[in-house]
Amino acid sequence: MASTDSASASDLPPAPAPFTAVDYRARMERAAADAAAAGLAGLLVAPGPDMTYLTGYRPSADTERLTLLVVPAAADAGSRPTLVVPALEAGDAEHAPGAPALTLSGWTDADDPYALTAGLLDAGGRFGISDNAWALHLLALQRALPATSYRGLSDAMPMLRAVKDARELARVEAAGAAADAAYEDILTVRFAGRRESEIAADLAALLLAHGHSQVDFTVVGSGPNGADPHHEAGERVVEQGDMVVLDFGGLKHGYGSDTTRTVHVGEPTAQERRVHDTVREAQQAGFLAVRPGATCQDVDRAARAVIEDAGYGPYFIHRTGHGIGVTTHEPPYMIEGEERPIVPGMCFSIEPGVYLPGRFGVRIEDIVTATETGGRRCNNTPREMAIVE
Repeated sequence: MASTDSASASDLPPAPAPFTAVDYRARMERAAADAAAAGLAGLLVAPGPDMTYLTGYRPSADTERLTLLVVPAAADAGSRPTLVVPALEAGDAEHAPGAPALTLSGWTDADDPYALTAGLLDAGGRFGISDNAWALHLLALQRALPATSYRGLSDAMPMLRAVKDARELARVEAAGAAADAAYEDILTVRFAGRRESEIAADLAALLLAHGHSQVDFTVVGSGPNGADPHHEAGERVVEQGDMVVLDFGGLKHGYGSDTTRTVHVGEPTAQERRVHDTVREAQQAGFLAVRPGATCQDVDRAARAVIEDAGYGPYFIHRTGHGIGVTTHEPPYMIEGEERPIVPGMCFSIEPGVYLPGRFGVRIEDIVTATETGGRRCNNTPREMAIVE
């Protein structure tokens, strides 16, 4: 594997200052205002990325004991977010950075947590609820308050986490720079004669060496496997003459990275170069479409037009991009039909691809931040085809 000596812990940039109770209070206040604007009585947030974003609390999402953040809509004057939490976990919740902005309401196994939660809700209200909330909990709340109704948060408030502040943007950019460093290192590794899974393990180790706390995926699609956009790195041995799609990312300082480059083992054919050049031009066209007044679908249209004009339209089989933040995939989405305007502070991927079944695939991906004047890349490694051994 490539040496990671240059990425030792002592050489890594210092961690950014942690978010404070003031930050989390502002997020919950903004969420409450957005809930009111969406016609909701409030938000019900289950353990997962939304709860982490709003409070800094990271409880397990795998317990059957109810943990739920109740955020009343801003229209409810004097209301305060309440975290309903099992008493045996209340100590951890009290130490969450957003706890000073919350009321903690603990319950024991002798209590009915749904009756406790029902007392915090408008008995006839319509609530946004986390997409990952357990059906067990939602059905119990519906039994306790039969007149309530619910909408998934990704439907009711898809932009909850989409627009980042300056401190969030710094984290996304740091994650992107770390992923770039991992890519530069992987180019020094031998590809030919090694399994995809071995190269994927190298990528994962490099992400960790460059400061990631979590690796979410390491796609290594060689030869015909590259025509599967989400190919799981397997036991195929990379051969001389293979195109290899490398798509990898994870979390650093709590924010995501996600980048893709397509390399070639040895000299490519003329068609392989043509496809790669087409995808690179499409990625650039998508990037240039990021500007004030543009919509998300404009980015998709710009990238897709290049690929269609080159005759490969049927082989571009996915959306052009997705948002990124405390998770590596989240709204907004760069896809036809998404007419949401791009606003400064949005972070999203631009990742067109061409996939020729049974032969090879090409994808090039950068994370891009929208600014007042256009786009700013968070990934800056060369997009030209790299030749590896």
